Amino acid sequence: MRTFTSAQDWLDAQGETLGTSDWVEITQDMVNKFADSTGDHQWIHVDVERAKKESPFGGPIAHGFLTLSLLPSLGWQVFTSEGAKMGVNYGCNKVRFMAPVPVGSKVRDTLVLSEAKLIRETLQTVITHTIEIEGVEKPACVAESVTLIYF
Repeated sequence: MRTFTSAQDWLDAQGETLGTSDWVEITQDMVNKFADSTGDHQWIHVDVERAKKESPFGGPIAHGFLTLSLLPSLGWQVFTSEGAKMGVNYGCNKVRFMAPVPVGSKVRDTLVLSEAKLIRETLQTVITHTIEIEGVEKPACVAESVTLIYF
């Protein structure tokens, strides 16, 4: 686990790979709960039997935004920022869903600190997340998340 204790620590780490999270299994229960919370009940996600018969993916797949929603929990496995008052999600510069995530597969996140800069007294970081699927060459998702960290 990488620990940052100051804005300068972040600035000094710009360009570095911060690390890789543990593998996390994508379960049908996760997909169903995500569907319930977002209202996205498209059959390719929640209708297991239909997805097995009709989907080109051979079964149900996770929502792309479910995959994206894992960034915080996977990221906190890789780093922590001690001494900061708070961090605020500022958005994403770019998000691409490059491969479907089948239910039952495992994913993990590799984080690269692409940019760190001070804007007044606030640190802005851009972390490039690459979500890979175990045993699959193409990543599921590549996303640049932007965070404001207040010290």
